[in-house]
Amino acid sequence: MGQDLLKDLNTQQQAVVTHLNGPLLVLAGAGSGKTRCITYRVAQLIQTQTARPEEVLLLTFTNKAAGEMRQRVEKLVGKAPAFAGTFHSLCARILRQAGQAIGMAPSFVIYDEDDQVEAVKKALSDLGYGGEVKKARAVLSTISSAKNELIGVSQFSELARGEWQKMVANVYARYQNILRAAQALDFDDLLFQVVRLWQKHPDILARYQRQWQYVLVDEYQDTNQAQFTLTTLLAKERRVFTNGEGRIFAI
Repeated sequence: MGQDLLKDLNTQQQAVVTHLNGPLLVLAGAGSGKTRCITYRVAQLIQTQTARPEEVLLLTFTNKAAGEMRQRVEKLVGKAPAFAGTFHSLCARILRQAGQAIGMAPSFVIYDEDDQVEAVKKALSDLGYGGEVKKARAVLSTISSAKNELIGVSQFSELARGEWQKMVANVYARYQNILRAAQALDFDDLLFQVVRLWQKHPDILARYQRQWQYVLVDEYQDTNQAQFTLTTLLAKERRVFTNGEGRIFAI
C-alpha cells in the first residue's frame, strides 16, 4: 500500500491499518470507519506482500457485506483475499473438505429455517408432544441457543430443569437423529461441527491455522460463543484483527 492510499485515512485509521503483529481490536462508534479500516488493512497486507491473498481470512456477517469488501480490496490493489464471507459459509466449506474425519459426508445438505421447523414438528409428533408450528418454532429457538453456546444433546439433557427444558431435551435428541438420517445440518450445526472437528483433530486445525496467517472479523460484537470459540481456535498465535463495539477479544 502506498502513501497515496494512506492519505484517504485519518491518523487513527492509519494506525489501525499499519498495525502488524499481535491481536488488534478496534472499538469505535457507528459510522467512524471501522469496516473501512478492515478493507484497507487487507489491501495493505496484500500490496506490501506481507501476506498472500490465500493467507488472509476475512469474515463478516452477510454475504452482501463480504462481497462489497472483497470488491473494494480488489479495486484498491487488484487482488482480493481468497476467502471473504460469513462464518457459516466458511464452516460449510471446511466441513465439505474435512468433515469426513467426524463421519460427515461431503454431500451433506443444509436445512433452511422452513426445513428445520418441519424437522422439529416431526420430532415433536414422534415423541407425542403434538406438532404445532408455534411450539416447533419455540423449541427450535431453544435448540439454536443451545448450539450457539456449544451445548450438545447430552449436556443439554444433563442441564435440563423443569418440564419445558426436559421436553426440549427429548426433542433435541430426536431432531438431531432426523438431521443425521437425512445427512443434513442446520445453520447452527455448521459452526458447532467445525468446533467439534477442530477440537477432536488438532492436526486438521493446524492445517487451517497454517493456511490463514491473518484473520480479520468485521462486526465482532455480534459474535456468539460458537463463533468466539471458532475464532479463538483458528487464531491461536496468529494475527487477529477484529472490529467490534464493546466485546473485548484477547488471546
